[in-house]
Amino acid sequence: MSEHDDKIIKAKQSIAEKGIAEGKGTGMFPVARDRLPPGQRLVQGQWPVLDLGMRPDVQTDEWKLEISGAAEARTFDWAEFKKLPQTRQTTDLHCVTTWSIYDATVEGVLWPDFMQHVKANHDVSHVMFHAYDGYTTNLPIVELNMPNVALVHSYDGKPLTREHGGPVRMWVPHLYAWKGAKWLKGIEFMTEDRKGFWEVRGYHNQGDPWKEERYS
Repeated sequence: MSEHDDKIIKAKQSIAEKGIAEGKGTGMFPVARDRLPPGQRLVQGQWPVLDLGMRPDVQTDEWKLEISGAAEARTFDWAEFKKLPQTRQTTDLHCVTTWSIYDATVEGVLWPDFMQHVKANHDVSHVMFHAYDGYTTNLPIVELNMPNVALVHSYDGKPLTREHGGPVRMWVPHLYAWKGAKWLKGIEFMTEDRKGFWEVRGYHNQGDPWKEERYS
């Protein structure tokens, strides 16, 4: 983790701590599910780039996706991943830093299709996503089974760029974007919950934009 930008991490952690102290983003006051979640602003054109201060340069010929934990261990290489059923979809995306984009067209493997090729234990309840930059984020299985969740490799008809998490990132559009790990390297299946990188630093464990679940 030493290659990360500590100033960025400390600044975002400070924002989370301030939000916790002010009682913001607890999810106690759900609002009507409009297209633009509360507290968000719509951005046009190129979407903002946010990361931990480092952007792994992973080429498709060296990219691997490791399955571990409470599942049969296996590794997908790029050719195996591209042989899986591919789906193109258009969704919105919302970042905890208050920006949103509409009509993002991405292509990749929907979570249910991916799971047809993974043998997870029957008692799996959560998943931890691991990234090439050391980032992690956790999600319960129930959230992964929601529509539009996918492992994506393309945006707007072109390969996902390095700054946006290419060659593969998670796409979880019904939650804040930090739940969609960039530079996806591994998927760890778990029988109980464990918090990821931002979750242990004050971010909400769920991250529903329409409930403003920004901070724990």
